[in-house]
Amino acid sequence: MRSTASIMHLDLDAFFASVEQRDKPSLRGKPVIVGGIGPRGVVATASYEARVHGVRSAMRTAEARARCPHAAFLGGRFDAYREASRLVMERLREESELIEPLSLDEAFVDLAAGPAFDPDRVAESAERIRADIASVTGGLTASVGVASSKLMAKIASEINKPDGVFVVAPGTEVDVLGPMQATAIPGVGPATAERLRRMGIMTVDEVRQQSEDELVRLLGQAAGRSLHRLARADDDRPVVASREAKSVSVEDTFEQDISDRLQLEAIIDRMARTVSGRLRKSGLSGRTVTLKMRHHDFETHTRSSTLAHPTDSARVLADKARGLLAGEDISNGLRLLGVGVSGLADWVQDDLFSSGDDAPDETDDEASATVEQRPVRWYPGMDVHHEAHGDGWVWGAGLGRVTVRFETRWTSPGPVHTFRADDPALDAGHSGTFQS
Repeated sequence: MRSTASIMHLDLDAFFASVEQRDKPSLRGKPVIVGGIGPRGVVATASYEARVHGVRSAMRTAEARARCPHAAFLGGRFDAYREASRLVMERLREESELIEPLSLDEAFVDLAAGPAFDPDRVAESAERIRADIASVTGGLTASVGVASSKLMAKIASEINKPDGVFVVAPGTEVDVLGPMQATAIPGVGPATAERLRRMGIMTVDEVRQQSEDELVRLLGQAAGRSLHRLARADDDRPVVASREAKSVSVEDTFEQDISDRLQLEAIIDRMARTVSGRLRKSGLSGRTVTLKMRHHDFETHTRSSTLAHPTDSARVLADKARGLLAGEDISNGLRLLGVGVSGLADWVQDDLFSSGDDAPDETDDEASATVEQRPVRWYPGMDVHHEAHGDGWVWGAGLGRVTVRFETRWTSPGPVHTFRADDPALDAGHSGTFQS
């Protein structure tokens, strides 16, 4: 740990859902759920208005609908999320050259590496950064924690969430951490918490009363030693600036262990689409598909499969990753799942005769003709433009009809109109979507 509170963890609040509420005035203050909207869909993000009904990330969309049927269920707009993230990261880089992005909506910042770091005015700096982020993003809020280590900065960002700041003064780390539930420590999920509970261990203070040997006996070598160290706020990891990617991956730690194979496959599908989108945005493809799995007992396995040719196809990535999952015993549940691609190249050569949802490669003329003939796949939340009514978003679609609410982030809540799905006056935006 450092002698100053100089590591900041910033987490944008309910990021995907907040972007949707920002851009859709009629949804502000109402429950919004972003993720897969189909029968095998999985929740990516839920607004705080939806979370009070028990909706959480990685939950099946069907269950989310049962818990919060009055919510707006949206398919997602990755272009909008990437742009908001870009603005946030640009602002953070003004503060320090050492930025470690963890995802689109989360990053560590080494404030001490900045040009004007003042350890006595850390809270003021954090508030200024949050205000600037709200300004440049059009109102998105962030929760911030500042501390002497990554561990405590991450924990601190949760204390006054959403839309708050907490600074852990150097020397008070153990006092701040001690009264918290053991689940506040990263890696302590429901299964581990239950093991600890059976031993009468509920809080971090009670964890600290156990010897390292006892925790190792209870949780295993890696988990036991890690918990013994982190319970004492012992963390000296540096903030590592992002480097040129050698792989592209996405992973998620679940609030509850998941053993349902269909649910895990749906999550894999969503992750594969995210990885595919990142590859395509960067003009890259990859040959080696890796599935990362952390089991209920913290044991982590990775399984990999190498393709004959580089690909950026979401379908190919998902098929390979699901195949890797098929050989794994998940009966006791997974607490973390990740999909990644390595062996990156700047060209693609998929099997042109493979069947599936992804379109085969075409010449420019063939592609143009296909795009003209292919019907638009309307989904709730997507951006649209109508020649007479202007900009709006899809409220709902089906049976050859599409219903649009005409409003933008700069307008008041707008009117709703329904059109034929093939109305030539209606153009679709192209922001990317979760479809499962």
